[in-house]
Amino acid sequence: MKTRAVRMYGKEDLRLEEFELPKIKDDEILVKVMSDSICMSTYKLVEQGKKHKRAPQNIDTNPVIVGHEFAGVIVEVGEKWKDQFKPGQKFAQQPALNYKGRLDSPGYSYEFCGGACTYCIMPHEVMELGCLLNYDGDSFFEASLGEPMSCIIGGYHANYHTNKKNYNHAMGTKVDGNILIMGGCGPMGLGAVSYGLQFENKPKKIVVTDISDDRIARAKSVIPEEKGAEKGIELKYVNTAKMEDPIKELMDLTDGHGFDDVFVYVPIKEVAEMGDKLLAFDGCMNFFAGPTNNQFSAEINLYNCHYTSTHILGTTGGNNDDLIEANDLAAKGLIEPAVMVTHVGGIDSIADATLNLPNIPGGKKLTYTQIDMPLTAIDDFEELGKTDPLFAKLDASCKAHRGLWNAEAEKILFDHFGVEY
Repeated sequence: MKTRAVRMYGKEDLRLEEFELPKIKDDEILVKVMSDSICMSTYKLVEQGKKHKRAPQNIDTNPVIVGHEFAGVIVEVGEKWKDQFKPGQKFAQQPALNYKGRLDSPGYSYEFCGGACTYCIMPHEVMELGCLLNYDGDSFFEASLGEPMSCIIGGYHANYHTNKKNYNHAMGTKVDGNILIMGGCGPMGLGAVSYGLQFENKPKKIVVTDISDDRIARAKSVIPEEKGAEKGIELKYVNTAKMEDPIKELMDLTDGHGFDDVFVYVPIKEVAEMGDKLLAFDGCMNFFAGPTNNQFSAEINLYNCHYTSTHILGTTGGNNDDLIEANDLAAKGLIEPAVMVTHVGGIDSIADATLNLPNIPGGKKLTYTQIDMPLTAIDDFEELGKTDPLFAKLDASCKAHRGLWNAEAEKILFDHFGVEY
């Protein structure tokens, strides 16, 4: 059957094309992709082309389908998997395969598997690793956002703390501790705030930094500081660009104790170094932001590492358990992946949006691959709605949900374009 897909042929070379998919093998599954959110990791892939560790070297002749934050419906099941999967079943997927030590991943490495398409083929390793997951949620976009949320959840679980009695590591952020999310008013940072407010290792304080008043204002509107108070957690947003002495003023927010867990959400040397200086005794800093420069480095205080047991790690991606947790929490309304989304578009918007991702303000760019629609900011719905009934309906729906994209808005979009699933 035919598919439309955004394929990468090389560095900064993305093309929306229609082509024929091969017939699936007995150990493969054909799926219909409904939603795909655009990740900064895809921008980094396209910026590097063949130099990216996950990209095949023959992409100029065998291009790969990009996009790895996708969800949809199973269409056809190969003989090997007919006892586990059925046509019509909704799915979410975990792209961090690590199959037999290889870096191959949907959205990076496969000619016929990725999220920026109408239909694609899941290779056998996805099912063998349990990375094709049943999804029962009301909306597809929350399943798409389950992948970035799983990365955030993996970060929280990977942090650790020690003690002087034995060599056991207490996994996860510190119970009743201070959490600092640096550069945290972007889409992933807000996901980290949403998750941190309900994490089982309940902190007493979450401080979120940024250098943009506009981003801080949006953060406060979608996750108000009062929401932290409802959970018994002090949530505070601060603009470090307006501080005379950011390290002292941030330290003062902890009464001089320091931060037990620091998450660095922007790949900036000075921010990483500031985070290291703000660690408490036995503090753990997670360098979460992935840099494009493979020689990226920063200075850390090894005196503190030795005498005050500070430690640093980095996490990328999540695992199946993290994705299952993300989808379960979203279904229960305990986290709000929608806080990430600021723009919505169709498959025809993906190539340009990906190539220009750092220059487009706001948070996550969510796309619906079964439709054509320009990438549109939710904030622009009201003005567009004055002349376009579709955007008037979408605007009303989002306003009824605190300005956030939601399952009702997704259904309005599908109904308007006649998308069936």
